[in-house]
Amino acid sequence: MNEDRLLAVAQHLMETLTPGDLDHTLSRITTAAVEALPETDYASITVLHADGRLETVAPTDDLLWGVDAAQYELREGPCYEAAADAVHVASPDLARDDRFPRYAASAVAAGLRAQAGIRLFDAPKARGALNLYSEHVGAFSDLGALGELFRHQAATAIDYAREIGNLREAVRTRTMIGTAVGIVMERYQLSDDRAFAFLTRLSQDSNVKLREIARRLISLTQG
Repeated sequence: MNEDRLLAVAQHLMETLTPGDLDHTLSRITTAAVEALPETDYASITVLHADGRLETVAPTDDLLWGVDAAQYELREGPCYEAAADAVHVASPDLARDDRFPRYAASAVAAGLRAQAGIRLFDAPKARGALNLYSEHVGAFSDLGALGELFRHQAATAIDYAREIGNLREAVRTRTMIGTAVGIVMERYQLSDDRAFAFLTRLSQDSNVKLREIARRLISLTQG
């Protein structure tokens, strides 16, 4: 792929993968994959959780629910390999791919002829891979620089979405704890510092996180 094409795709990805919450970002990634990557008819994301559970998110077509589920059940296929073991797996001709004999039969029956899996992220609690599907034999034989560009842009968007999510959660937690401190101050006529110390001690003694203590106290008060 020439440099002008790469620059055009990069610009498109920057415009398409706008910051948002994680669910929104993952949906934009699969949509952008179909729009920007050659011969890509469908896309989804596989998330491998720490407990070994595999989950499909943001599929661009309902067809992919069954296709992805077949890979998880059989423990074979490009999307399973990219989430579990490899960083990049391409199968330009599924019908002739000896690596995935059982899965390939179901994929071809569903009208899919080529597939690729690209690792998007590795996190402490989950690992994710982008799944690309095509109805054309020979697709994904050379994603090359374009595939790497897309992977980088998508991973950056996911990291940003996670950061936004963590910040929002921190704000919610801080607000909830502040509300609980106010309740303790009013109920026991304590200062701000002593009310916070009271909640902290209660958290430590009961081995329950402070935000959960705060949530329970607010719930009891409102009830």
